[in-house]
Amino acid sequence: MRKSNKVIVSCAVTGSIHVPTMTPYLPVTADQIAENAIGAAEAGAAILHLHARNEETGQPSQAPEDYARFLPRIKQSCNAVVNITTGGGLGMTLDQRLAAAKWAKPEVASMNMGSLNFGIFGAAEKIKEFKYDWERPYLEMTKDFILSNTFTQIERGLKELGEYGTKFEFECYDIGHLYNLAHFRDRGMVEGPMFIQGVFGILGGIAPEIEHLIHMRNTADKLFGEDYYLSVLAAGRHQMPFATTNAIMGGHVRVGMEDSIFIEKGKLAESNGEQVAKIVRILKELSIDVATPDEARQMLGLKGADSVAF
Repeated sequence: MRKSNKVIVSCAVTGSIHVPTMTPYLPVTADQIAENAIGAAEAGAAILHLHARNEETGQPSQAPEDYARFLPRIKQSCNAVVNITTGGGLGMTLDQRLAAAKWAKPEVASMNMGSLNFGIFGAAEKIKEFKYDWERPYLEMTKDFILSNTFTQIERGLKELGEYGTKFEFECYDIGHLYNLAHFRDRGMVEGPMFIQGVFGILGGIAPEIEHLIHMRNTADKLFGEDYYLSVLAAGRHQMPFATTNAIMGGHVRVGMEDSIFIEKGKLAESNGEQVAKIVRILKELSIDVATPDEARQMLGLKGADSVAF
C-alpha cells in the first residue's frame, strides 16, 4: 500500500441501504442531500460519496435529473471530490446504475468488484412502522437477492466511465473481490494508484473483524504492491472503531449515514457532518493529519473538478 502522511476522509451521505424510516435525519430531498454533503466537506471530508432519492417516494434513484438538483450546488459551495455511486438501488438494471455517472462525468465513481448476497432483511424486523409502502418489501426481498456485479458488468462500467477520465472507488466486499480487481489491472483496464474501499459488515460479505482487515491488507499488498490506497468502511456500530484502526495502520477512512445512522451507542447522528467531525477529531487527537480535497486529488491522480459535467 502506498504510504501517505495524510488520511483521506470520505463521507457516504445517503444511500440505498438505509430507508427513511430508520432515522428522521437521513437526507432524502435534494436540499437535504446538498446541505449534508456541504456540511460533511466543511467538517473535513475530502470525498463525498453520493446517491440520490426520488423526493416524492423516498426511493433510491439514479435518474440524472435527481442528481442535477444537488450536484451543482455542492460543487459551487465546497471543493470536495464528488464520487457518484454505480451501485444505485437494489434491483436496478446496469443501465440505470450507470446513468447518473455517465451524465455527470465525475472525478470518481464507485465500482463494486463482485456479486454477492446482499442481506439487509434483518432491518425489517427492527422497524415497527414504515413511512413508505415500498420499504418493507425492499428490505425483505434481500433474503433472495444477489447484488449482481459480473465481469461483463464491471468491464462495461470501467470502459464507459473511463472514457470520461473518471477514476474509481473499487468497493471490495470480500477477499475475492481483490482478485477480480487484479484481473482487470492485469488486462490493462485499471491503472494505479487504485483507491480500494474495503466494505465490512454487510451480511453476505466479509465480517467486521480486525483479523479480516489485516488479511485484506496483506492480500492487497501481495497483489498490488504499493500501487493502491486502502480505505475502509464498516456498517453500524463498527464504523468508528474500524475506521480508526485502519487509519492507525496507515490507511484511509469512510464514514457517513449510508453506512451507519448512529454517532454513538444508542444515539442517532443528526447529520453526516457530525460523523465526519468525530472521525476528524479522533484522527487529530492521534496526531494523524487529514488530507484536503486537493491533496486527495493529487494522491489519487484525479482529473480535477473543472473537468466534470455539472
